[in-house]
Amino acid sequence: MLTKRARCGLLFAATLLLSACTVVDLDASGQPIIPKDPSVKQGYRDQTAQQIAEATWQSRVLAEADSHALSWADMKVRSSTVKAGTSDSLFVRATGTVTAVSAASERERIVTVTLNGEAVPVAVGPVIRSNAIRDAAGFRFEEFTNQVQYAQLTRALNRHAVKQLPPVDESWVGKQVQLLLAVTLQTNKVQDVVAVSLKQEQP
Repeated sequence: MLTKRARCGLLFAATLLLSACTVVDLDASGQPIIPKDPSVKQGYRDQTAQQIAEATWQSRVLAEADSHALSWADMKVRSSTVKAGTSDSLFVRATGTVTAVSAASERERIVTVTLNGEAVPVAVGPVIRSNAIRDAAGFRFEEFTNQVQYAQLTRALNRHAVKQLPPVDESWVGKQVQLLLAVTLQTNKVQDVVAVSLKQEQP
């Protein structure tokens, strides 16, 4: 038999528990709808790679290139600072002359451009096998759900870049061109060069 004091104590505890409860709405399947914590960074986890590429092309790719693109000469100097066994990706703005358009593979076309006296192979797609654009734009693995989504972004950005490029054929040989490039460097070496924009200079 509970004493009067014990009964009062239980009643007080029950009152506290009820007052601490929060009413939560339920979804159509009867599951509680829990609002997202506004302090949690959502990143790109709820978007497809193609959505991310299209939404961030201006703000993260072109804006980064406009702010930090190096000249070809400065990029070559930068390559000497890359630690052995690592790589670095950045944007480069350059002007050169087209000397060849590769027809070896219609899927992975290469335009050779002479930059500062150096013949540089530039990937123009439609298939591009390089992380240069993604890494030069500063996307980080921790912004994504997993390695698969991170790799898918590479392909989505490359496809989006190709859509911005004009069709390049043999008629471009000998023409002066302006280029915005995503370049991946190793120690004193250029590993990949990908066209972000490419246009002929006006005569």
